[in-house]
Amino acid sequence: MNIILLGPPGAGKGTQAHRLVVERGLVQLSTGDMLRDARTSGTEVGAQVAAVMDRGDLVTDEIVISLISEKLDGNISGNGFIFDGFPRTLAQADALSDLLKSKEQALDAVIEMKVDDEALVARITGRYTCSNCGAVYHDVTKKPTKDGKCDTCGGSDFTRRADDNEESLRTRLMAYYRDTSPLIGYYYAKDQLVRTDGLGEIDEVAARVGAVLEG
Repeated sequence: MNIILLGPPGAGKGTQAHRLVVERGLVQLSTGDMLRDARTSGTEVGAQVAAVMDRGDLVTDEIVISLISEKLDGNISGNGFIFDGFPRTLAQADALSDLLKSKEQALDAVIEMKVDDEALVARITGRYTCSNCGAVYHDVTKKPTKDGKCDTCGGSDFTRRADDNEESLRTRLMAYYRDTSPLIGYYYAKDQLVRTDGLGEIDEVAARVGAVLEG
């Protein structure tokens, strides 16, 4: 089963992808992770990636597709992939479709996690993490049991992402809608897009995503 999760920043794509990795044995293919791994892999494609990144240039679609192809070929479990950060353009969507077809595979679902913008702003601007263990908290919905103490490790140092403020988030949202709307139309036209509510508790959203995958 190969799937794409779409959704604005903070919609919970990473959390749900991790659940699918653990519960269904899917492999999460993150473009950023693949590029970092390739850079030090010693392979021919890895050398190309290193050269491009050292020049400060953008890695071409052809290189990213080559990396995805390698991952598809190396998937021993055969449970499928979650595509993370790719495709971002219509050209990339076409290239991914052609690649999957060449390997006699298919894209089984494109899940758009819908989240109300105002709710998303409230969710993101209120979150902070434990600097020691990375546990995530929220000013309103998930405070530590003991004020100022992490429930997981007992640490007392917390941080907030510099871009987790309303102005930065609204800028990121505008960029997401601008860049992703063509993809939403693309997959809708191919009858592969399924919209699901991304608001709610993690388990609730996971159940909705699971229901989509069960068909």
